[in-house]
Amino acid sequence: MSQKVLLTAKEVTIILHRLACQLIEKHLDFSDTILVGIQPRGVFLAERLKEILEKEYQTPEIQLGYLDITFFRDDFRRTDKPLEANKTKINFIVENKKVIFIDDVLFTGRSIRSALTAIQSFGRPSEIELLVLIDRRFSRNLPIQPDYRGRQVDAINNEKVKVSWKENEGEDGVYLITS
Repeated sequence: MSQKVLLTAKEVTIILHRLACQLIEKHLDFSDTILVGIQPRGVFLAERLKEILEKEYQTPEIQLGYLDITFFRDDFRRTDKPLEANKTKINFIVENKKVIFIDDVLFTGRSIRSALTAIQSFGRPSEIELLVLIDRRFSRNLPIQPDYRGRQVDAINNEKVKVSWKENEGEDGVYLITS
């Protein structure tokens, strides 16, 4: 198994600031916009973006929620091991709001399809956008594309993209792992 560094901690920080600026360009004051981190790993990215937007760009009170899609996935019954659900935390109505789904890696598109179904439990958004740190563009099973992407990676199927966050693994970084 080999591991190649795709993004260093410094590069991740630069990309996060670029994504934050792109969000500001489109959403300005975020009064009608909600960030939704897709559990489990999109939450780290969503929290980091919220912090950058509020502290460094003085964007007031951005609403942030966490969405668990475990039981909305089309493959949740196809595994031998029991699934562990994460916590959904959406303490607001999404009706007629602009929702930005945030996830670390866009691979097949199935997680986003599941998130589209799951968010309907909280109302009908006026618009849904997708922000990802890594877009694995040649791996899609569904016609889903990000509105905002940190980095596009051309990884083949036996390669895995791993995103590390300092909040849970002690360092920021993105790696390409070949088995």
